[in-house]
Amino acid sequence: MLHLRACSFQFPSVTNGLEGASEQAENARIIPQWKLPFPKIVSSIDRINSKKNTNTRDKIFKRHKVSKRYIIVASSSGHSDISSNDGFWKQLNAFYQFSRPHTIFGTIMGISSVSILPTKSLADISPTFFVGLLKALIPSLLMNVYVVGLNQLFDVEIDKVNKPNLPLASGEISMELGTGIVITSLLMSFGMGIRFQSPPLLTALIVSFLLGSAYSIELPLLRWKRNAVTAAICIMVVRAIVVQFAFFAHIQYVLARPMPYTRSLIFAVTFMCIFTAVIALFKDIPDVDGDRNFGIQSFSVRLGQERVFWLCISMLVAAYGVAMVIGATTSSLSNRLVTGVGHFLLACFLLFQAQSVDISSRVSVTSFYMFIWKLFYAEYLLIPFVR
Repeated sequence: MLHLRACSFQFPSVTNGLEGASEQAENARIIPQWKLPFPKIVSSIDRINSKKNTNTRDKIFKRHKVSKRYIIVASSSGHSDISSNDGFWKQLNAFYQFSRPHTIFGTIMGISSVSILPTKSLADISPTFFVGLLKALIPSLLMNVYVVGLNQLFDVEIDKVNKPNLPLASGEISMELGTGIVITSLLMSFGMGIRFQSPPLLTALIVSFLLGSAYSIELPLLRWKRNAVTAAICIMVVRAIVVQFAFFAHIQYVLARPMPYTRSLIFAVTFMCIFTAVIALFKDIPDVDGDRNFGIQSFSVRLGQERVFWLCISMLVAAYGVAMVIGATTSSLSNRLVTGVGHFLLACFLLFQAQSVDISSRVSVTSFYMFIWKLFYAEYLLIPFVR
């Protein structure tokens, strides 16, 4: 790589001079180390090895009075700034995958939807409401990164079998960096939770921390994910109970209102208990090989993948049926139509997609698992209409 230290004068004709040199020095490049008073020179150099090339370069510098204060370095790789940008985006994508984006979107959708439930009119959707929503979202997303990151730290050997493309398992993120991200996310989450002075919010963060840690950490009496029942309980408590009650109460606290147990809140808790149980069961279907090798006694390991698959489908179809009945009893015609038709369509999509799943294919099952998360997001769009 050629590097030039900046000098204080201008030489607008250097670019033209380098055009001749580029015939002998392919991919030549002069890079100033800080901002120059003339445009950057973007011709490139791969290598100048021969004496002839060196003499040609010196003649060009002499003709254009280029200061010897510039340092010339050769490089066989392309432009350093391009490779630097590529490295940055690669690292950013690795962090994005490390955060398990489908869980991030689920947290955003869940908290946003539940935060709407306490509102009684458009007047409640005020700046105070949005500030309260942001105060709930940011520390919760950081806690989400802590929980999923901690799980990857303790599951790295299992993930090399089940999910080899994850950043830790593939080596894109080192264990040291992963540990740093997890600890930083935890400290920032609790720092914000304490700073925002909302008891429901802080309670949600503490419960998520305790259950997320118990789920993953390899210590006596912990590592609850080894047992199918305790693993499902962890996911259900956080996703179905804590998210609904705590963030409903948080918005009531922000709006300075008492905490009523509304019809929509009870429906959200009940429905999401079923849905999160399905997620807890289904997520292990494509991971049978690694779980069996490392002693994780999931329902898929114990009962078989196909039986768990159709159990999950049956649970969701039943939940959608109950939701249609409840939706038919809502207060307004528009809400009845949205909840009834919406849940009917989701049930149809579920059954249609389930017919095309190849249980023996990890790719097919994983793709369907991601589809279930999309149904999870869609449900949070329908919950506010159950009034």
